[in-house]
Amino acid sequence: MCRNIRTLYNFEPAASDDEVRAAALQYVRKISGFTKPSAANADAFERAVDEVAAVSRHLLEHLETSAPPKDREVEAAKARARAAQRYAAA
Repeated sequence: MCRNIRTLYNFEPAASDDEVRAAALQYVRKISGFTKPSAANADAFERAVDEVAAVSRHLLEHLETSAPPKDREVEAAKARARAAQRYAAA
């Protein structure tokens, strides 16, 4: 499940709120063990996703680096090449 969480820092353009929320959702799903919480836990689950997303956004906005921003397309191509090599060996 957490394999779906991608690095969001130092990309141009910066990570969108939707990307940050999707990562927060994956994180909360992983630590809670719920893909979809019960009605009794829905409020706590959604509140946790909102709070993790807010903290994540805060972190991303305050990190500093001297490295140039990464290009999403270049990074995606590298990931596809790694996957092709990994699955070709299997």
